Amino acid sequence: MTTTTTTPTRQPTPPVPEGRRHMLVRRWLTAITIVLLVGIPAGYLVISAEQSRASGRDKEAESSATGLRVKWPSLMKRRIFEVPIPEGSWRVGYYETSNWKTSRLYVQFRTTSDGLDAFLKDVGTSRAALQDGKVTIGDRDSEVVGWNFGLKDRAWAGTTHQNKDPRPTQDITVDLTEPAKPWVYVVSTATP
Repeated sequence: MTTTTTTPTRQPTPPVPEGRRHMLVRRWLTAITIVLLVGIPAGYLVISAEQSRASGRDKEAESSATGLRVKWPSLMKRRIFEVPIPEGSWRVGYYETSNWKTSRLYVQFRTTSDGLDAFLKDVGTSRAALQDGKVTIGDRDSEVVGWNFGLKDRAWAGTTHQNKDPRPTQDITVDLTEPAKPWVYVVSTATP
């Protein structure tokens, strides 16, 4: 005769009811997690959208500007058009035009005699290249930004610094009426 023994099956123990305090802590942690997972990315999205909107407004203002903007051109523009405005220059203004054929950066600034020498050296030329009485910026370009090179009581000097494509060419005209504080006018033309 065989005897079979049966083992009693264990009944699952009912879950211990969650205490009120434990439940509140769990809900708070859940709420904080949701805020962190949703709120932080949403905050970044709002900040990014505002920065993008502000950048668009700046670009729109720049592209709709007519004539010189009394402001330094960005470092990127100065590098692309190879117009190294010397430190300490003042009365700086610029204007940029662009079409499918050419892009031009018009820049004016006032500097010191040493600043002029540094500018010309950084462009790749020197004061010796400046021809007395010569205005190298044409009427069409001077009209775009309102420069008047027809004044006879000014000591004009100019040069054109040619570069091989795709580097820009700079037409430089300097007002040396006050040699210690010359005005520099540049039209840098780049062709893509």
